[in-house]
Amino acid sequence: MSSGALTEQVLDLVARRAPGAEVEVTAHTQTLALTRFANSYIHQNISDTTTAVRLRLHVDGRTASGATTVTGGDGLGNLVERTLAAARLLPADPGWPGLTPPTAPSSPGNYDPATAEAEPAARAKAVRDFVDGAHGLTAAGYCRTTGVTASFANSAGHRVDGAVSSAAVDAIARDGGADGVARFAGPRLADVNGAALGAAAAAKASASDSPIDLPPGRYEVVLEPSAVVDLVSNLAIWGYNGKAVAEQRSFVELGVRQLDPSLTLVTDAAGPESLDLPFDAEGTPGRPVELARDGVSLAVAHDRRTAKETGAVSTGHAMPLGFRFGPMPIGARLSPGDAPLAETAGRPACDDSVAGLLGGMRRGLLVTDLWYTRVLDPRSLVETGLTRNGVWLVEDGEIVGPVSNLRFTQSYPQALGPGQVRAVGAVASAVPYHWGLLTFAAPALHLASWNFTGGAGG
Repeated sequence: MSSGALTEQVLDLVARRAPGAEVEVTAHTQTLALTRFANSYIHQNISDTTTAVRLRLHVDGRTASGATTVTGGDGLGNLVERTLAAARLLPADPGWPGLTPPTAPSSPGNYDPATAEAEPAARAKAVRDFVDGAHGLTAAGYCRTTGVTASFANSAGHRVDGAVSSAAVDAIARDGGADGVARFAGPRLADVNGAALGAAAAAKASASDSPIDLPPGRYEVVLEPSAVVDLVSNLAIWGYNGKAVAEQRSFVELGVRQLDPSLTLVTDAAGPESLDLPFDAEGTPGRPVELARDGVSLAVAHDRRTAKETGAVSTGHAMPLGFRFGPMPIGARLSPGDAPLAETAGRPACDDSVAGLLGGMRRGLLVTDLWYTRVLDPRSLVETGLTRNGVWLVEDGEIVGPVSNLRFTQSYPQALGPGQVRAVGAVASAVPYHWGLLTFAAPALHLASWNFTGGAGG
């Protein structure tokens, strides 16, 4: 049964059991295929296709949600009965914002059939190219493809369909005890250049032999896109979140220059490189939103509930069970800057867009990844974490040598604040995020200061 037919069936079941209820239903079918490799050999191919139906209803002043992957037999009827039973037990919901009215979609989504339906051999080719590109170093990681088709319908007459595909590679090359990493995310498997990724990972690993220890302290840093994506994702999820702002749990102050003037943060679920469905969990079509322009915070993500509470308009960022955590601008992108590209000769640990940032550094660190990061204070967005997969000391614009991993404690907004960003890379790279299938994009950044508090051991 198609996703559209499933949504109509659930609407009909609710209408018969609870006439007058306000109802919204999402049905989506996702195919997730993964090719994993270790010791330079593929050891696992898996593929899973799942159809899920999510129901939210508002009846007698109460709101309840439910979901199921059982769409045959009595599965949908049981979903409706469970959700209605939950609604009877829940307290009144005076903040219910009502349903999304009929709204024309802005995009059908970025769907590439060759990616969504990719055979294991297509992913295996990307893996083979990565392994060959690593030039004999031991390689490990994964190549992943996904395809999602979805339909949304509500009892106010709103209907919208969409589809999206994605491809991702996240892999390392190992030289002795040193790892180098390379990553890619995009809507098309055909855009994966496995050989280039393997070569980049191998170059990082080979440049990481015999690292030195550095004392804790504040250092200038050039953060590669993989590291900057951690900043972007946390700014989006914890900061530019309408619920967090309304509850004063966020650093964001609209109309205030809180970031460096060189920084612009945007989100657009309907954009040409988006890996998200073109509508949110409430059926609101996605549209471009400038969260910050030239360092000035301009907007936060809203769903219908936070929009009602604050007198705003939904930005199309409702999440399933979003009443708990709030709307999140997933897929946020930090816009590239105008830092010059530079030849990587003598700088094997980085690509041209990153090498172009090193020339302005007197003494600091080049950091590949920020890893295992955790929020210590949501309001100031102070985080702690570790570097990973390559750190190098830079003096007078040249890489001197590798450095052992370091622990940091740093406020992300402070590190990106006015006057703290010295250069922005010219290329924004999309990187698979370590939470599910989320993806964010960012260029490399040269920052004036980063607070390292010790070595990886403490």
